[in-house]
Amino acid sequence: MTTITDTEVRIKGMEALITALGEVHAERFITLMMREPFDYTEWQKTLWNDKSVEEISRMAMERRRRKNG
Repeated sequence: MTTITDTEVRIKGMEALITALGEVHAERFITLMMREPFDYTEWQKTLWNDKSVEEISRMAMERRRRKNG
């Protein structure tokens, strides 16, 4: 993995949000995240509680296939 600058992370993050949500909802997401305390590490601990390792792997492989193909 290539190291990128903080500015590049911000740009790529905004691009990803806009691609996924559109401009209005990307701004809304940012506002929601800034409005309340949010611990990304704690959030990740429960993000996939309802999925097995196999399901998560399958989802990741499908996403990679769509992205590359």
